[in-house]
Amino acid sequence: MLLSLDQFVFGMNTAAFHELQRRTSWKHPTTARVGGRPARQFTGQGDDTITLTGLLAPEQIGKLASLDTLRDMADAGDAYVLVDGAGRVYGAFIIEGMNEGQTLHMKDGTPRRIEFTIDLARVDDGLLKKRTEPKKDASA
Repeated sequence: MLLSLDQFVFGMNTAAFHELQRRTSWKHPTTARVGGRPARQFTGQGDDTITLTGLLAPEQIGKLASLDTLRDMADAGDAYVLVDGAGRVYGAFIIEGMNEGQTLHMKDGTPRRIEFTIDLARVDDGLLKKRTEPKKDASA
């Protein structure tokens, strides 16, 4: 397992990525000052995004259905916990966007090679879908 986004496992059988890029920022808004540089104040964490770039070759690596599964997850709009193969928990992430490029098509239009990019954005961990808690009774 390279990485897991909730129950979707990135790997050779699903969708293997060959590059992970992470960008983390912090907020330092500025206030203009007369005759000097703007004053800055640290106000907390900013965006934390991850971009996964990978390749599917359905005859050898991965499955076409893997990208459909990820699209279904994105359509749900839920946040999912992101964990790497070493057990490091990155936090709660949403799927913000996906790009797909298909080449080397067979006679029926099925691609032999699919390059993909998936953009993930971190959200508050409290937005994780609560799967283990029972539904609360409305009469309580």
